[in-house]
Amino acid sequence: MALSMMLGNTFYSLNTVIQSLLYENIPGASFTVNTLRFPRMLAGVFCGIAFGMAGNTFQKMLGNPLASPDIIGVTSGASTVAVFCILILHWSGNAVSIGAILGGMLVAFLIYRLSQGIGSNNGRMILIGLGFQAFLQAVISYIILRAAQYDVANALRWLSGSLNNVTIEEAVRIVIVVIFMGSSLVYLSRRLMLLQLGEDFATTLGLNIQRTKLLLIVNAIILSAVATSISGPIAAVSFLSGPIITRICKGNQANMLQAGLMGAILVLAGDLVAQNLLPARYPVGIITGILGAPYLLLMLFRMNHKGG
Repeated sequence: MALSMMLGNTFYSLNTVIQSLLYENIPGASFTVNTLRFPRMLAGVFCGIAFGMAGNTFQKMLGNPLASPDIIGVTSGASTVAVFCILILHWSGNAVSIGAILGGMLVAFLIYRLSQGIGSNNGRMILIGLGFQAFLQAVISYIILRAAQYDVANALRWLSGSLNNVTIEEAVRIVIVVIFMGSSLVYLSRRLMLLQLGEDFATTLGLNIQRTKLLLIVNAIILSAVATSISGPIAAVSFLSGPIITRICKGNQANMLQAGLMGAILVLAGDLVAQNLLPARYPVGIITGILGAPYLLLMLFRMNHKGG
């Protein structure tokens, strides 16, 4: 967080950053720190927490590391509606954010309903989600191809996952959502740990399986959709946070808060690399996507090798 506030076109010392945040008028630094860097850093931290907790929830609940919102179509639902609002309806700002949230929740609801049936529905939910993911990516491509050329750049920048032009109002919005929805997921962590032991065992302990899953899904979807509406779909953060923390924190634990903090680290570190260590400035989603792709291939190889 400190590096995100200090580094940029102009380097400011930590003392200068703190003085600017305390509303001391420092020419040049006050505007840059308070108006540009602080909202960007705040959004990066809490969008990362939101993506990390949402991904960890789905992965632990469904017992599959592939079951993160950006893999099973939830994030694509938010992205599809947002791209439609930007390119077809020519909306911007809060209208796009609301559309993205509703899109993500609608797709999640459809996946959940279509996966219901006799017996365990975890595998069906993942497969149906993968189908939605493929379909919605095709819809996004079609909308982009049909849109006016001068509108496409904004949509592509948003789809890449970017913290550029984040306002303090948007940053405050994700902070509030993470405080409430994140706290709810931390509270539900014990029930999530019971689900990991098996639905039959959890039922014998008196856990209401369907209600618990619904609560977990709703909280995770709201986190993921709101974060996507602000930063766009930052690739692989939901997918990577849970497995990394699971390897660091050994044992059969939910690790909800830790996964959120790992998501924040991935987003901030990716943004620092994208903005300061490359010849040109890139959206943070490109850097996190570069990390996620080889990890996905490695995980599929390991699962196939183990017969999973």
